[in-house]
Amino acid sequence: MSDRYLPRDFARLKRERQPIAVVTAYDAPSARLADKVGVDGILVGDSAAMTMLGYESTVDVTVDEMLVLTKAVTRVVPRALVIADLPFGSFQTSNAAAVRNAIRFVKEGRAKAVKLEGAGPTLDRVKAIVDTGIPVVGHVGLTPQSAVALGGYGPRGRTAKEASRLRDDALALERSGCFAIVLEAVPAAVAARITETLTVPTIGIGAGVSCDGQVLVWHDLLGLTQGRVPSFVKQYAALSPTIEAALASYVSDVRARRFPETQHTYPMADVELDRFERDLSAAGATRRTSS
Repeated sequence: MSDRYLPRDFARLKRERQPIAVVTAYDAPSARLADKVGVDGILVGDSAAMTMLGYESTVDVTVDEMLVLTKAVTRVVPRALVIADLPFGSFQTSNAAAVRNAIRFVKEGRAKAVKLEGAGPTLDRVKAIVDTGIPVVGHVGLTPQSAVALGGYGPRGRTAKEASRLRDDALALERSGCFAIVLEAVPAAVAARITETLTVPTIGIGAGVSCDGQVLVWHDLLGLTQGRVPSFVKQYAALSPTIEAALASYVSDVRARRFPETQHTYPMADVELDRFERDLSAAGATRRTSS
């Protein structure tokens, strides 16, 4: 394997039954840490709309905003496979729009792959993008970009009919050229059967341990999310209280003039300070005379 992860490495990991670890990241410090600990993939997800940009849903984020975040990640990641989410409106209208925006994420954003939500019309978009030589990740189950139209943010595939449709959609995405498929908010048993059926790896988020890999949102797993966290999230840290306490201490120190202390300032030689004071006195005298 090369030092940098490629899409074919995900296929190899599935063959070797080695779980694939993916995390979202949206800025250079986060991406650098994720790559340092050895994640296999970093998804610059459109979840950045809420986690980073303050929007109410993923549909609000633009291509240009996602490109800024993608470039921040790819600048500092030497190893993990960086996958960029194509945001709402960037691929739904036509194959030409999908290809044009996918190319932007590869040329300008330096991503190594892009991700698209859904099946149906998305299948043609996937084929068109793959035909240009850009690797694509599919996404079925809960697809946040179309969640409102499809009945909200609940799990998908809890009836036999829905489960069969998810399986068919995943197979269709594989045939269209996807090298991996995200399964979101899908019953574990359904995700396990889909994973067994596909030759490409599945990346689960709320889809059980039998998927070939897992992905979580950076802010969710580190305890930085404000408000409700999805039930499928495991929080590995609770950083919000720590950060709040640090900020509160800083504000308190500033207002009480406890910060900065001597060690936080730059010294000046006494002789230079004397010269500076004489210069100030001379400048003051000049101003008084001229007035």
